[in-house]
Amino acid sequence: MVHDLKLSFFGAAEEVGRSCIFLESDHAKVLLDAGIKLGKHIEYPNIPPSIVKDLDAVILSHTHLDHSGYLPHLFAMGYTGKVYATKPTIELTNVMLSDYISISAPKDVTNKTMDLLHKSYEIAEFREPFKIKDLDVEFFQSGHILGSSMVRISDGRKALFYTGDLQLAKTRLLGGADLKNVSAETLLMECTYGSKKDVFPPESVTVKKMLSSINETIKTGGKVMIPSFAVGNAEQVLLMLDDYMNSGVIQKVPIYVDGMINKAMRIHRHNVIYARKELQMRILMSDYDPFRSPNFMPIENKGARGDVVKKEEGCIIVTTSGMIVGGPILFYLSKLAGNPRNKLLQIGYQAAGTTGRELQDGAREITIDRRKVKVGLTIENYHLSAHGDRPQLDLLLKRVHGLKRVFLIHGEAEKLAEFKGDISNRFDVVIPRQGERYDV
Repeated sequence: MVHDLKLSFFGAAEEVGRSCIFLESDHAKVLLDAGIKLGKHIEYPNIPPSIVKDLDAVILSHTHLDHSGYLPHLFAMGYTGKVYATKPTIELTNVMLSDYISISAPKDVTNKTMDLLHKSYEIAEFREPFKIKDLDVEFFQSGHILGSSMVRISDGRKALFYTGDLQLAKTRLLGGADLKNVSAETLLMECTYGSKKDVFPPESVTVKKMLSSINETIKTGGKVMIPSFAVGNAEQVLLMLDDYMNSGVIQKVPIYVDGMINKAMRIHRHNVIYARKELQMRILMSDYDPFRSPNFMPIENKGARGDVVKKEEGCIIVTTSGMIVGGPILFYLSKLAGNPRNKLLQIGYQAAGTTGRELQDGAREITIDRRKVKVGLTIENYHLSAHGDRPQLDLLLKRVHGLKRVFLIHGEAEKLAEFKGDISNRFDVVIPRQGERYDV
C-alpha cells in the first residue's frame, strides 16, 4: 500500500529557533535537526518521547544550537540511532554542545549520554547519496557556515528539499549554496529574512562603513566589541579584519579573540577543504595562514580579560555570544558599556527576547548577572549574516525544479505571513504550526 510522506513540526514553526521536524515514510522515521531556542530562558522542541524512541535517524543540517542543541536530550530520552552530518559539522557540534552543557548543566544529560552521542555520528559527504531504510538522502552545500547542508529526501515517489539555513552569495569562507540541478516537489524553506524589507546592501558597502567606524573608535583610544556566533560570523569577521589590517585600511591594534571562537578557528583550519577554493589555494600557495594570523591575540583565561579592559589603548574584541545571551561578551559589556568612547558592533541576527535584540531596539540599560548596567557606548548594526536575504529566497524558489508546495519555517510569524501572501499565486504555501502533521 502506497502512503504519503508525512511531516510533523516540533520547532521552527512561526519562530526562529529549535528546528525539529519529524519525517515519516512507509518504513522510516527521521528527525530533521534537533535544536533549542536561546533567549532569557532556553526553549526545547515539543517532541513526544514516544517518537524519539522510535526514530531511525537524525539528520543534522549544521552546527548552530538552534539546530543541534537538543541532540544530547534525545539520547537522554532513549534515542539509540545514527546522527548524519558532514565532518566539519560533527567536529564543530562537539565543541558547541560541550560549551552548552557546561553552561546550562541540564539535569538529564550525563557523560554516558554524551558518549552515546559521540558514537552515533555518521559522516555524510556533499552530493554522495545514501539510504535510510526506504529513503534516499543527499546532502548539498548550503553556504551558511562551514559544513552546513541542505538535504534532499525521496521515497522514490516524491521528494522534499530541506534548506536548513542557507546563503546563496559567496563569502570570504564559502562559495554559496549549491543548487545545481536540484529538484523536488516540496520545499521546507528557512525564512529568517522573509520580509520584502529584508534587502541588504552589497557586503562591500557594509564593510566600508564598518571599517570607517572601527577606525574612528580606535583613533580615540576606544574599544570595539563585536559579539559573534562562534561558528560562521566570527570566522567571516576575523578574516575580514585581518585582510584590512594587513593592507593598512584599519590601524594596527590588537584583535582579541575570546570564547569558543579559538577552538572553532582551529577546526576551520583543519577542514579548509570544505571552504571555498580561493581560500584553500591562499593557504596552500603561500606561507600566510589567515586562521593563525599574528594579528589575532587569543584570550586564554578569565584573568586576561581583565587585562584587556584595563588597557588604555584602542583594540578590537571579537567574542561570543552573537546574541549576547552568554559568553565573555557579558564580562566585556559589564566593564566597557558605560564609556562613550567604546563601541558595540552587532553583525548577526538578534532574536526576540535576547539582550542583543534589546540593544538593537535602543535599550540604554541592560541586566548582566542580575546587575543593571548603563549603556553609554555607541551601538551600530551591520548585516554580515550568514542567512540569505529576501531576494535570495525568491531566487531559491526559481532554482528548485518541479516545485509545487512550500513550507515556510524558521522565521518570525509576521514575516512568514507576508512571504506567503507574495508567493501563494505560484505555489501551495503552508505556514506550519507547532505539533501539526501534514501529508507531503
